[in-house]
Amino acid sequence: MRRVTIDRQNFAGAFTAVAILVGALGGIAQSRAGSGWIEILWARITHRHTVADRLDQYGDDVAARLASHFAAANVPYPPTELALVAFKDAHRLELYARAKPDDTWRSIRGYPVLALSGALGPKLRAGDRQVPEGVYAVESLNPNSRFHLAIRVGYPNAEDQDAALADGRTRLGSDIMIHGAAASIGCLAMGDRAAEELFVLTALAGPKNVRIIISPVDFRVPSTPAPPTDVKWIQERYRKLATELAQFPRTP
Repeated sequence: MRRVTIDRQNFAGAFTAVAILVGALGGIAQSRAGSGWIEILWARITHRHTVADRLDQYGDDVAARLASHFAAANVPYPPTELALVAFKDAHRLELYARAKPDDTWRSIRGYPVLALSGALGPKLRAGDRQVPEGVYAVESLNPNSRFHLAIRVGYPNAEDQDAALADGRTRLGSDIMIHGAAASIGCLAMGDRAAEELFVLTALAGPKNVRIIISPVDFRVPSTPAPPTDVKWIQERYRKLATELAQFPRTP
């Protein structure tokens, strides 16, 4: 019988090369979460979940929980366009949907925000523990969050970057999420059940069809004062938020 010998040095080198390849794929997948075959390949190699996996896992339960809410609002399920509207002072997030871009937004339901850090006022720099304020896109979905499931907020947006350039600020921070659990530093912690609903709805509608609005206060309430500031761009940000919020009917 022929004896098979293994060159330990070559084996170690091959093992290291595979580890580097897996690590590289992981870095690419994390930087492009939700964006196609790289995410799927990485998930299969590491036995992590894809967005599709999470839809299979939670989709039916979320539909059962929310179908009556959408029916009451006269909006088809699954939704085609969503808005997640959060108010920092009230620790509340309101969910809105509509079937077509020219339809009126309909209130679906509200959720308590279980934790958010910082004070009223926009996020200015990394490490300030602030939750951003403004109108944001969904950057991606994270089906493998440390906090159950997460929606990545597109912070900083172009307005944040322009304001920072004018102020001479750098290192604006990133990785702002709407996620599960009940702890947060700069994110909105919604609890796992709410995170499942928001994650599934965003995946079904498509991230590009979801907007996120984070406001310090509810400017729809008559005579609600904006947080005091003499910074011109923040004053303008609050005026834009008030205009944006006016299109959403208040949740009872």
